This record gives sequence, C-alpha cells and structure tokens, in this order.
Amino acid sequence: MRHFTPEEAAAALVEVRPLVERLVALRREHVAAIARQEALERTIRGNGGGIPPAELASAGAEVDELAGELARLVDEIAEHGAQLKDLDEGLLDFPALRRGETVLLCWKLGEDEIRYWHGVEDGYAGRRPLPLDAD
Repeated sequence: MRHFTPEEAAAALVEVRPLVERLVALRREHVAAIARQEALERTIRGNGGGIPPAELASAGAEVDELAGELARLVDEIAEHGAQLKDLDEGLLDFPALRRGETVLLCWKLGEDEIRYWHGVEDGYAGRRPLPLDAD
C-alpha cells in the first residue's frame, strides 16, 4: 500500500477530483436508471402494462452500461492510490503514516482541499484536522 504525505495527496487530488465529480454524477444517473427499470418491472408484474419487451431490455442495458462506467472510474481512482469510501458522497481516503502507524487523509467532494485525517478504524466520524503531528 502506498502512503502519501499530505502534499502528495493534495497533488494526487488534482487528478482525482474530476474523476470523483464524474463518478458522483454518474452514480446519480445510475440510481435513476435503476428506478426506471424497477418501475417498468413493477408495471409488467402488475398487468403487463403494454410495455414492449425492447423497452425493458433498453432500460436494463442502460443500467449495465452505467454500472460498467462506474466500475471503470472506481478502478481509475484506485490507480491513483486513493480509497473510495462513499460513491454517493464522493468520499476518499489517502493512506498516510503518522508516528509509524497507517492513518487516512480524508477528503469529500465539495471540500477545497484535504484538511482532515482519521485512524483506520475511526472512519469519517473520527476526522481530525491536519497537520498529522498535531495532538
């Protein structure tokens, strides 16, 4: 596992931020596409609703295509060393070292920069302000 300094994480964020922005927007599209597909399926289960089979197939293809794009973005973000924690919120962690222990530099879409860190087990609720060496 790669460990980042806060400066290295900030540099990586320059490349990762647009990926996360696209990911969050695409996730919203994916959720909407799933809802459309489920609505069609409910109508068909209810009474058939006169829905052509091609319409359901198209809805399913859209869901699958968006899921594939999401997976590619998640992989690309991971290639930069970031750990995606929340697809809907655009929450990322970058592993770092603090006093020889692995901690996570934490960033969420909408924040200007990486300003927080937390222990591996603490999660988002345990965020503390940088610098890492402050107590």
